[in-house]
Amino acid sequence: MKSNLKKMLGYYKPYLNIFFADMFFAALSAAVALIIPLIVRYVTNTMVRMEPEKIIQQTGLIAIFSLVLLAADFYSRFFIGNYGHVMGAKMEYDMRAEIFGHLQKLSFSFYDDAKTGQLMSRVTSDLFDITELLHHGPENLILSFLKIIGALVILLNINSKLALAAFIILPFMFLFAFFLNKRMRRAFRENRVKIAAINEQIEDNLSGIRVVKSFANEDIENQKFKTGNDGFLAAKKNSYKYMGTFQAGITFFTTAVQISVILTGSVLIAKKALEITDLITFLLYIGVFTEPIKTLVDFTEQFQNGYSGFERFREIMDIEPDIKDAENAVPLKHVKGEICFDNVSFRYHDTNEKVLNHISLKVPAGAYIALVGASGAGKTTLCSLIPRFYDVTGGAIFIDGKDIRTLTLKSLRDHIGMVQQDVYLFAGTIAENISYGKPGATREEIMEAAKNANAHDFIMSFPDGYDTDIGQRGIKLSGGQKQRLSIARVFLKNPPILIFDEATSALDNESEQVVKESLEKLAKNRTTFVIAHRLTTIQNAEKILVLSDEGIAEQGTHKELLAKGGIYEKLYHTA
Repeated sequence: MKSNLKKMLGYYKPYLNIFFADMFFAALSAAVALIIPLIVRYVTNTMVRMEPEKIIQQTGLIAIFSLVLLAADFYSRFFIGNYGHVMGAKMEYDMRAEIFGHLQKLSFSFYDDAKTGQLMSRVTSDLFDITELLHHGPENLILSFLKIIGALVILLNINSKLALAAFIILPFMFLFAFFLNKRMRRAFRENRVKIAAINEQIEDNLSGIRVVKSFANEDIENQKFKTGNDGFLAAKKNSYKYMGTFQAGITFFTTAVQISVILTGSVLIAKKALEITDLITFLLYIGVFTEPIKTLVDFTEQFQNGYSGFERFREIMDIEPDIKDAENAVPLKHVKGEICFDNVSFRYHDTNEKVLNHISLKVPAGAYIALVGASGAGKTTLCSLIPRFYDVTGGAIFIDGKDIRTLTLKSLRDHIGMVQQDVYLFAGTIAENISYGKPGATREEIMEAAKNANAHDFIMSFPDGYDTDIGQRGIKLSGGQKQRLSIARVFLKNPPILIFDEATSALDNESEQVVKESLEKLAKNRTTFVIAHRLTTIQNAEKILVLSDEGIAEQGTHKELLAKGGIYEKLYHTA
């Protein structure tokens, strides 16, 4: 906890000027609250004994002084509410940028297990609660402690016995708060987990809403959501049980303070040891120091929410990317495209079973290589190792004689283009999606890439052409149109190495033919890996590799492999 608090406080560093100003105005506001009851005491204890003319004169001075106090309090609260909140918003901005940037660095192995809804919760609601704590927490603490300590000092000077009666109950109140604090923290952390699970369920449902409706499974989805929602409600009930106990206990103690002061004051007045005006002042100050106690109660809930959110924030930030640049990584330049797999093995981190086992392969620059094999043979995994989406667990991969682990990730991936079966298009226009392959590309470059991908004609058939909004994930386009946009994106990137991962398997025959032409044009003079289920699409490949659980089972041209009568021949006739 100490380490996390230190890290949390570090976010104040860029905004120390605003922070200290915020604390100053919080202290000024607390001072105003402490002075007002003293004015009442002066009026009821001193002014009432003056001559009428003197009272009127003093009233004018008090009015001017009170206006100064009101103006100071007004500006103090304005500063806290305005600039203090802006400071909190800036810290939230910094944290959101930090966690988003960190999420960009994490590798595929992290996202294999991560759930989008859970991550969204950490980037949104968790961060809001953290910054509410970072903004309001310190000012609430300084306001509360100044009011409590100031009231104690003033009351001790008025009547020490009555002050003792007021403050003797406070240690019991703080002990009560301390013992409930740990349980509340655990309960609020559970709330965070449950709301993240609900966000995950909602995101999953809305992303797959067309599948839900096609199977008419709305009732099943409602039931799945109800299960998660019930869990969240149960967690909330548990936390509110502790919160209710906490608030009831604090109210009990603050009321006990008032009763203690009234009873002790009555006895002291009876013994002529206390003026009634001092009792009135005491009762006013009870409001001054019981209000910050209630603020501290609210701060406790705020702290539970904010600190639980920060723990979850740090859980993500403390995850080290398992794939990153080596210390002396160098950029990849002047790429020819020769790729060598040297005794490569691979297994996923959560399993001991090897997906690839001692693969050795040399691919000349500009070669067109096809990968086939049964599902699970490791075709996609083999290609995912080239851009280092995963790192080999044995052996090494070389591009133009350089071990890819010695290259900077950005330069490596800048020279590799991928066209996948599951095309991801971003919400926005056609031009924006194509230009993702080369940020800052001119409209002419975008159009040229679209023409090369056989996409220009269908784009121009839309009323808005390249400025057509394609919806979330390109929902307004057909499968073939989406695929051609993804190819245009790679054309614009113009990489020397290409990977086609079953790029046509989900298309109809007509779309497949158009996309196939685009792919062949794109692959010209580039080192190309094609993963295919439809073996008719790879008959012209220079070399076909047949992968099995044991590694490369067969390799050769289409004709050579058919003539062998082995695995490829069986796959071809059953495809």
